[in-house]
Amino acid sequence: MFDNLSERLEGAFKSFRGEHKLTELNIAQSIKEIRRALVAADVNYKIAKEFTDNVKDKALGTENILSSVKPGQLMVKIVQDELTALMGGEAAEFNLKGKPTVVLIAGLQGSGKTTFSGKLANFLKNKKKKSPLLVACDVYRPAAINQISVLGEQIGVPVYKEEENKDPVEIALKAIGHAKDHNFDVVIVDTAGRLSIDEEMMTEISNIREAIQPEETLFVVDSMTGQDAVNTAKAFNEVINYDGVVLTKLDGDTRGGAALSIKYTVGKPIKFVSTGEQMDTLDIFYPDRMSQRILGMGDITSFVERAQEQFDEKEAKRLEKKIRKNKFDFDDFLAQINQIRKMGDIKSLLKMIPGMGKLTKNLDIDNSAFKKVEAIIQSMTPQERGNPELLNISRKRRIAAGCGQSLNEINMFIKQFDEMRKMMHKMSKSPGFAGGGGVPGAGRPSRIRRKKKRR
Repeated sequence: MFDNLSERLEGAFKSFRGEHKLTELNIAQSIKEIRRALVAADVNYKIAKEFTDNVKDKALGTENILSSVKPGQLMVKIVQDELTALMGGEAAEFNLKGKPTVVLIAGLQGSGKTTFSGKLANFLKNKKKKSPLLVACDVYRPAAINQISVLGEQIGVPVYKEEENKDPVEIALKAIGHAKDHNFDVVIVDTAGRLSIDEEMMTEISNIREAIQPEETLFVVDSMTGQDAVNTAKAFNEVINYDGVVLTKLDGDTRGGAALSIKYTVGKPIKFVSTGEQMDTLDIFYPDRMSQRILGMGDITSFVERAQEQFDEKEAKRLEKKIRKNKFDFDDFLAQINQIRKMGDIKSLLKMIPGMGKLTKNLDIDNSAFKKVEAIIQSMTPQERGNPELLNISRKRRIAAGCGQSLNEINMFIKQFDEMRKMMHKMSKSPGFAGGGGVPGAGRPSRIRRKKKRR
């Protein structure tokens, strides 16, 4: 998402190259390109015009100040601030004060409501330490109840369903009663969608909302639909006055107009963004971080947060001791790979690192990069994984046959592993060292290092 917009905005800042200050001429040239970039990203022209007028006014107001700052850098900062404001300014609060908290999910069919309901339940369970209950209130779509049941089983969250009952209001009310009786913290009500906005659909969702009085009503929208998504969001808000928006499918081929326009048009914040089908691909929406990504600055804050979520202090201490003794083995390495994979899609993670988005744009990078390494390690015996020095030529040949790799590839991987192991052992003697590893056979070694907190 936003790749095309990012490229166009970068082009808009080229007019400042070689310039020593902001002038009416170079500002006007840049503003024209910024407006074109926004319109091409499916942002309404009126919004794009107002946005660029604000940028222009602020840029003209800085003509005679901050002479030590390059004009291009100053313009990027102004655009970043305006993008952040356009998308809401700050992350919106998610209300969890109810007993239980009732969350109503609404949207068109195909927007990803049911998948989001599962992701939200997983998010609340694992990150907020809540006890959620999913409620199947889509009584029309074939297999809808089965879909949410499968998702619930996948993430270990119970699902309240009544397959014979066709009254969604009654189902939702019974589910809330069930939640109170069985001490569930949050009730997530997944409702039916339609192929388009119609009176019957609006009446039903309005009746459900009035009956259950949710703490949070979220409107789920497919971000790939651009301005259509914004128009649908506006129509829904006029009927149910929801609390926030969820943008799904941000990993798809989308221009980003919905993310940039919804807050301005509807007046309701984006609360969550969702990518992919995996249940852990749900994030709180931070306007400032998104504006940084759009402008190619990365999102190092989110990257560190994801790393911290996977950080196990006890495991880190155990690993540090093994590295200091030069006993880091293939089992430890496999565990490190699994931690990295839990952080999310590799290419998305790399884009969070400043400067990496452009470098990885045309590279085919995904989690399959680890498969070859995993296959090699899993073809070893438990004794070999725990004792790398056992790997003689006959063992290497057996491993090669087991994983479908050549003997040369096995030798190369083991050599890379040995070099990494020695380097980690050497680094372990440095003050403030915390254990971590790279990925031989899957590109350049990478490490996430953590300094011990001062007590």
